Amino acid sequence: MTYHPKSEFLRVIIERGFLADCTNLQELDEALSNGMVTAYIGYDATAASLHVGHLLNIMLLRWFQKTGNKPITLMGGGTTKVGDPSFRSDERPLLSPAQIDANIDGMQKVFARYLDYAEDETQPGNGALMRNNAEWLDDLNYLDFLRDIGRHFSVNRMLSFESVKSRLDREQSLSFLEFNYMILQAYDFLELNRRYGCLLQMGGSDQWGNIVNGIDLTRRVLDNEIYGLTTPLLTTSDGRKMGKSQGGAVWLNAEMLSPYEFWQFWRNTTDADTGRFLKLYTDLPVEECERLGALEGSEINAAKIILANEVTTLLHGAEAAQAAEATAREVFEKGGVGDDLPTVELSASEIGNGISIVQLFVKTGLADSGKAAKRLFAEGGAKVNDEDHKDAGLLVTAEMLQEPMKLSAGKKRHALVVCKG
Repeated sequence: MTYHPKSEFLRVIIERGFLADCTNLQELDEALSNGMVTAYIGYDATAASLHVGHLLNIMLLRWFQKTGNKPITLMGGGTTKVGDPSFRSDERPLLSPAQIDANIDGMQKVFARYLDYAEDETQPGNGALMRNNAEWLDDLNYLDFLRDIGRHFSVNRMLSFESVKSRLDREQSLSFLEFNYMILQAYDFLELNRRYGCLLQMGGSDQWGNIVNGIDLTRRVLDNEIYGLTTPLLTTSDGRKMGKSQGGAVWLNAEMLSPYEFWQFWRNTTDADTGRFLKLYTDLPVEECERLGALEGSEINAAKIILANEVTTLLHGAEAAQAAEATAREVFEKGGVGDDLPTVELSASEIGNGISIVQLFVKTGLADSGKAAKRLFAEGGAKVNDEDHKDAGLLVTAEMLQEPMKLSAGKKRHALVVCKG
């Protein structure tokens, strides 16, 4: 990018690799240079926890606030009832209001680790706000909404958006319910502009069409100039979607993924991604990120440990990061068990007359299925208590689990199983 911004926020995010597109970069730069700007990112409540795929934009909000601006985290209590069809091959399962509220409760825990929320929002300043779009979407009058808002949307234009077009090109059904999603998200931007003077919506590049719709609607209804900014959709250097691990989604809530497993995910970053991830996911100065990312051979492992410690400290705290590093050292360097390994506790009744070792690998998440576990044994990738183990037919009794049994899949993934009574 050749543009040299005047505002600190744009300078930081361009330098660190956050910027994919912006609707009017120079005008937004001017607004950011002239004082505090309010921006939001929306999060639909489709699961009980956010995952690593959300972390890029949470860090974007963090930098937005650190550079003197006001972030809004918008929880999709209303839009989750519809479901975002963007680049999906099928309709999202519909969740009940109670499920949505429970998911929002789970998601909210994470944001306070990264953002400083305002204690008294009547006071000026850049304390973050958390809002729920159910506030204005739940009680909309359908006919009034169609007349006041729906008339500004061209179906021809909506069909041309890539997120919709790709679904239709594959001749996959797009329900009328889902088709409304982009109108509701556009309306969110209008409401946040009207209520809080919000000038900017940010999001992943898959949200570009929805963001542009909100800008266009706000211009038509309120005659206000607002902006959109997107981050790149990240893939790892080996082409995988960022945030996916062998065990599935990398959740941010400790109840769904232990701090040790989270730490280990970052420790397993490939050499080629280390410098880039340090810039995106930590607060370390850019020069330090580049220095660490340029290390080679065994030295790059030290950079990966710094990456894992910094990212884990932000989310789970310094003690959790230190415990995870100590466990990793115990497990890998000394072949021990470690205090912080993910642990599955089974009752004597669950174990019964014995439980197969294959089932234990599945229960601990070291294998996705019994078939995958058996393949692990056949290929020599399974260890029990640090010993190579090829007998997939082993029956494990409650007596054998009086002391924790350490299971390993390959060199980097470990778990403990113990009988709790």
